[in-house]
Amino acid sequence: MEKRTVLFVDDDEIVLMSLQRGLRDEPYDKILARSGTDALRILKSNDVHVVVTDMRMPEMTGLELLKIVKQSHPNIVRIVFSGYTQVTTLLTAINQGEIYRYIPKPWKIDDDFKIVIQQAIEYYNLNEQRDAMIAQLMELQAQNQKKP
Repeated sequence: MEKRTVLFVDDDEIVLMSLQRGLRDEPYDKILARSGTDALRILKSNDVHVVVTDMRMPEMTGLELLKIVKQSHPNIVRIVFSGYTQVTTLLTAINQGEIYRYIPKPWKIDDDFKIVIQQAIEYYNLNEQRDAMIAQLMELQAQNQKKP
């Protein structure tokens, strides 16, 4: 199976560096972005499988970013982390962005991030396998319909 890529988005450089240090031994590629705009630019030129974003950022919120990601890259698994815990905002994010998981701040790299990201990658892989099987079944069905 190919190596996966996770994009981390946060306007706080310290948070990004902490994630980079804490996840350096994890078996996936890591890309860091300091804004939603940077993240969208990265998505245009990189094959990303999981996006992990802070909810509250200037210019573009994590929710706005994930709505765009959902439309332009529906197969990417979307995760939010935030210290902002207003229930209505979280429910909106989950419902509109189809968010896979929410990680509350403060978080622990080993107990929260590593496990959730590994699960997100496994979820992505399972969806990819399912889509490949569906495509194979549709191809077989089309071949069977052509036979006399």
